[in-house]
Amino acid sequence: MSAVTVCNKGGFMVNIGSIARRKNIIVSAGVIIIFLIAALAVAHGPKGHSEADFTALQAAKKGVMLYDRLVSSGKLDESWETDLARIEIFKNSNGPQKELVVKFSRLESEPRTVFIFFSGDGQYKGSNFTGK
Repeated sequence: MSAVTVCNKGGFMVNIGSIARRKNIIVSAGVIIIFLIAALAVAHGPKGHSEADFTALQAAKKGVMLYDRLVSSGKLDESWETDLARIEIFKNSNGPQKELVVKFSRLESEPRTVFIFFSGDGQYKGSNFTGK
């Protein structure tokens, strides 16, 4: 591979081939660094290394999925789909065990509330109409 040399009006000799190679190396290194930083950020998540924290957003997503399954399987009447008024997520502590509860409420018909329970690490624990 031979380098191309060009002379401009000022009499300076510029090796275009080596400049292009350096530029490519710098750009490639920059892209690699950006990908490494992005990969590290995604791997750690917003709370660092902890995998055990089940967030309220995760509980909401998983709770809605389970709620839809209960309605589609007939375990909850179809009116739960059309009369749903509110969804709440809250933490509940039973001694040392912590859990997240997703509460689905409707305006009419009894029972008015369905509770879906998740352990602190996101495992489904059950569902009922009483919240206990």
